[in-house]
Amino acid sequence: MHEPFAELALLLLIAAVVGAAMVRLRQPVLIAYIAVGIAVGPAGLELVKAHDQIDLLAQVGVTLLLFLVGLKLDLQHIRHIGPVAVATGLGQLAFTIAIGFVLLLAMDRDWLTALYVAVALTFSSTIIIIKLLSDKRELDSLHGRIAVGFLIVQDVAVVLAMMAISALPGSGEAETTWLVVAGSIAARVLLAALVLYVLMRHVLPPVVRLMARSQELLLIFAIAWGTALATLGEWAGFSKEAGALLAGFSLASTQWRDAIGARLTGIRDFLLLFFFIDLGTKLDFSALSGELGSAAALSVFVLIGNPLIVMAIMGYMGYRKRTGFMAGLTVAQISEFSIIFVAMGISLGHVGNDALGLTTLVGMTTIALSSYMIIYSQRLFERVGPWLDVFERRYPQRELAVESQQSPAMQPRVIVFGLGRYGERLLTRLAQNRVTAMGVDFDPECVRRLGHRGFSVRFGDAEDATFLETLPLGRADWIVTTLPTGEANQVFLHALKTLQVTGRIAGVVRDETHRQALQAAGATRIITPYLDAADHAAQMIADALNSEQDAP
Repeated sequence: MHEPFAELALLLLIAAVVGAAMVRLRQPVLIAYIAVGIAVGPAGLELVKAHDQIDLLAQVGVTLLLFLVGLKLDLQHIRHIGPVAVATGLGQLAFTIAIGFVLLLAMDRDWLTALYVAVALTFSSTIIIIKLLSDKRELDSLHGRIAVGFLIVQDVAVVLAMMAISALPGSGEAETTWLVVAGSIAARVLLAALVLYVLMRHVLPPVVRLMARSQELLLIFAIAWGTALATLGEWAGFSKEAGALLAGFSLASTQWRDAIGARLTGIRDFLLLFFFIDLGTKLDFSALSGELGSAAALSVFVLIGNPLIVMAIMGYMGYRKRTGFMAGLTVAQISEFSIIFVAMGISLGHVGNDALGLTTLVGMTTIALSSYMIIYSQRLFERVGPWLDVFERRYPQRELAVESQQSPAMQPRVIVFGLGRYGERLLTRLAQNRVTAMGVDFDPECVRRLGHRGFSVRFGDAEDATFLETLPLGRADWIVTTLPTGEANQVFLHALKTLQVTGRIAGVVRDETHRQALQAAGATRIITPYLDAADHAAQMIADALNSEQDAP
């Protein structure tokens, strides 16, 4: 067995065991990955020898992570996240950067290191927060919607921060005036915006439409596009990370976004394992011992200061203290992206390894503690709520206005999976009967055609559980599957059961075996189009014959 292969196999086995222990403790598995890296690195068992292979996998993993971050930046979504999310997101970013920068300067850091780490303190983990809120069924709550909104604001800020900071001169480069730096940044951003506009308007739509004819080809194209723009971004004077973000952003407004994201999520998680293992193996504990005090102070600031900033802004804007508290807890940690952001600074020559070690310590501490804070948020609020009156106006007008709204947002009451002849006809008739319905299919031409006709349609694979999580399944009264095979329907219904979907399920079957499989899988109602059509035709003929006999 080739030695690097055996080494990777051993790392995966260790990561799986330690990850299982972390899941048991209700902790994000990325902490397990960093711990594995420390355990197998120079500070532990010294098992890692294949550094080049692990580093390459880590770079691809980071590229995919940032590609997926960019993929979430849909311009239509950004327009509708609301003034509260924008104000809270920008306010939290501004205050955290300003206060963090002052704290780090007081810790005798140079200004560039202080800037990098202060910016890193503002990023919250979208992956962890959405997972925790989803597990608690709070994504659709008021504080959940606001939290997701300012996470989008943070993601937009990520793109701008990486493009701006990657244009700064490195430590070994000649000193440059701020005017020159600002001009360089502005020129690069404008050029990148122009190139992206041309690609998004004229090039990408027909290319992606062609690739989407095959689910496998769409996956390969997405990875190729992300890595290609990452390479181009580095060549253009930004960074691989900024290029990967822009690659995702260029596809964020397309109808294939959710399908691409669902397909890439598992690959991203697998490859990011190697980034965190690589990070753990490179941590110098002799240097980290001197960072413990600074890491503790910054962790307290993130765990307590960030939520207080959000609560103050939301209280001022007219929300109750509980809503501000619940939303504020979602920024009580820094993310895996914060570590990647500082690692990018090292590759650009802006900061040293001490900044990465400090950020990693803060990340591990805040992610571990904030996870429990979010899980037990209600109990925590019951204890501290009486001391939070200062964060609530006497008349919380904005939250009261939300509660008084009588017309809820239009949500599909029926979701139809499979838009062949039967599914398309069903979707059409439901619309004619004024029933709000959504259609789902993985045929890009079908989705495009029905979308142009004004129907609510989504492109994606019904057998992909990750994609199903992006759909409003929990609020649908009926879910109809017209998938052609019993095996596909069994996978689909199992995914619905895993997601704890409570709506009634109707299945369209072609034969008796298919009917039995759907019934065994838990379908509420079985539809047999051929038998139903035959019954209808027989009744129609019989009625016609009877009317002829009754005629004088």
